Amino acid sequence: MGPKTILVCLTTSENADTLLKVAVPLARKHNAHLIGLHTVEALLVYPGIAMHIPEPAFATFNVSQKKESDAIEAIFDKHTANEDFVSEFRLVRAEAVSAAERMVESARAADLVIMAHEDKENDRYDQRHAQTQVIRDSGRPVIVVPLGYDGPEIGANLLLGWSDTREAARAAHDLLALADEGAQLTVLRVGKPTQDPLKDGHAIDLVEMFARHGLKPTLQHREPLGHSIAEVLNDTAFEIGADLIVSGAFGHSRAYDFVIGATTHALLRDQKLPVLFSK
Repeated sequence: MGPKTILVCLTTSENADTLLKVAVPLARKHNAHLIGLHTVEALLVYPGIAMHIPEPAFATFNVSQKKESDAIEAIFDKHTANEDFVSEFRLVRAEAVSAAERMVESARAADLVIMAHEDKENDRYDQRHAQTQVIRDSGRPVIVVPLGYDGPEIGANLLLGWSDTREAARAAHDLLALADEGAQLTVLRVGKPTQDPLKDGHAIDLVEMFARHGLKPTLQHREPLGHSIAEVLNDTAFEIGADLIVSGAFGHSRAYDFVIGATTHALLRDQKLPVLFSK
């Protein structure tokens, strides 16, 4: 069964159009309830700082927030007005927490979350790194879309980055909700191929599972040859014409990710296609 509740996090008017070009076809295909979420920034006054903020400053701040919210809602309405599926625009105040925390709260009741790649030029301070927080803390699969992306509809040709981990297994089963009937699916292992094919039995079992669901899966091994796993995934996706990369996310501790780095961070930094992250 496909997703029936899709949450699209509309952080800026600059990226709303790109996100809705991905979200609306998915909602149409699955007759899903599409929720467009925008968080209104709180003007925080810290107790330890003795300063008076004049009323005109608050008024100007509120006017700018309303202008941005109205612009995003207009884009949402433009994309959904003539659709048959149910859609709603939600305006949520961040209050004393960050925008990312509000996104996490809203995401937990959704089947799928769609977000834009981090936009350092246009994201508000409280929206920065929201993708990481929603992927880590919401418990929901999250599609992150590159800035300015204008590619094919998701579902016909997918690439799964596979490893013997809990996160990869979660991603493998999450993709079933998005794959079209008879979709092409490449299951990709990055690393040195095993000399004994029987030792790769888990990946073979996975491919057979996908085939039982009506997909057309193939199993590939690729050696990194000096490239990162994220680079191999991006290159392979380009070669096969994939419309979505699927990957387990944050399989290591925060300390490991900070010191050594990880595939999830590399994909979030350098993605060329939409990526579905499952944690």
